[in-house]
Amino acid sequence: MSYLKHFNLVEQPFRLTPDPEFLYWSKQHARAKAYMESTIWLADGFVVITGEIGSGKTTLLQSFLSELDDNVVYAVVSQTQLTPTQFLQSVLTEFGFKPFNKRKVELLDMLNMFLIEQYSSGKKVVLIVDEAQNLTRKVLEEIRLISGIETHKEKVLRIILAGQPELRDTLDSPSMKQLVQRVRLRFHLGSLDRRELREYIEHRLAIAGCENRNLFGDATFDIIHRYTGGVPRLINTLCDTVLLCAFADDKQVIDESDIMSAVEELSWQEHESNTGIHKKLQEIQHRVSPEQNVTRIEVRADGEVISEHVFPLGRIIVGRSPDNEIYVKSKFVSRHHAQLVSDETGCVIEDLNSTNGVFLGEKQVKKYRLRDGDRISLGVHELVYYDLRLTECPVEDQITDDIDEDVDDDQESAVNEQRAISD
Repeated sequence: MSYLKHFNLVEQPFRLTPDPEFLYWSKQHARAKAYMESTIWLADGFVVITGEIGSGKTTLLQSFLSELDDNVVYAVVSQTQLTPTQFLQSVLTEFGFKPFNKRKVELLDMLNMFLIEQYSSGKKVVLIVDEAQNLTRKVLEEIRLISGIETHKEKVLRIILAGQPELRDTLDSPSMKQLVQRVRLRFHLGSLDRRELREYIEHRLAIAGCENRNLFGDATFDIIHRYTGGVPRLINTLCDTVLLCAFADDKQVIDESDIMSAVEELSWQEHESNTGIHKKLQEIQHRVSPEQNVTRIEVRADGEVISEHVFPLGRIIVGRSPDNEIYVKSKFVSRHHAQLVSDETGCVIEDLNSTNGVFLGEKQVKKYRLRDGDRISLGVHELVYYDLRLTECPVEDQITDDIDEDVDDDQESAVNEQRAISD
């Protein structure tokens, strides 16, 4: 990777392929692994691990497998869109058999004999099914049946099912009651919080040989969390792109502008699952009537407010021509400089090919979804954006009533944030 030498790294810190060496042990991941390990010493071990896409389930499984003792025999099935017969064939193939062109009753007999033989030899057998959310109810029923294979003393097959949240929903259905009764432990991997996200990034950088503990500036982690939702795979994608952008700009330290450059490069919006606040905010905003004022713009010069404007949903133009809805008399402002489009989800500012551009801080933007309180520079003038749906309606009270008490202050402030978008 071209940026490795630039940042003095020995390997790529944020690659997407699962690598147990880079696994960050959050409290959730440590607990999930402990549950998996319990299948070894519990004779009736049957564990279900669920998590969002990219939450680290596969990497966790690989870490678990890499530490198994020699007396443990295991099979991993990850192609799960199978019929019951195909599933049994896949399991037996993983155990070293060639079970094709055999009837289901023969497959079951082969598996039963294999499990008994392993038990007699002092071996423990573990079946791991990844991407288990794709399993049909018939295959899940088959898993329930083979989990019951036992000697006169104990069951002889340990099972770990890992999958996306849909697996949890399937298991909670009434038809799965018998299978769920066999499950010893269940755990759901959530996303990383802000503290864990920072530790995750710093951990991966350290493993990759990074000696600069301040490579990512303090202010970058909150932005990364806002756009990734704390999902490890998304963190990797964004951080890898950030390093590329910073390398291209010949920068040695990552700041907020580098994060936003990468966000624009990826065409990402804020992560919608950030504690569910954004979705709830959208639901409330959809109830706004077309006539209601939703946007307030303050025009400032030298720090003083020189005019103030309020608008309903729709499009307005900013420029130095008097026919514009927001008239800014300045030689640095084009006749039709920019447009503001207010919709149900907020307000977007777009540069109308102006001479001097539109700036958010020091960064020039062509199209940007504003957040409440954002300051946009047009020459020597500044536009300050306020979302009246947040400042004049008790939206925050409605939302925070539904948020767990342990949500930190940073998450509560996310109520007042809107989505940033790229060109």
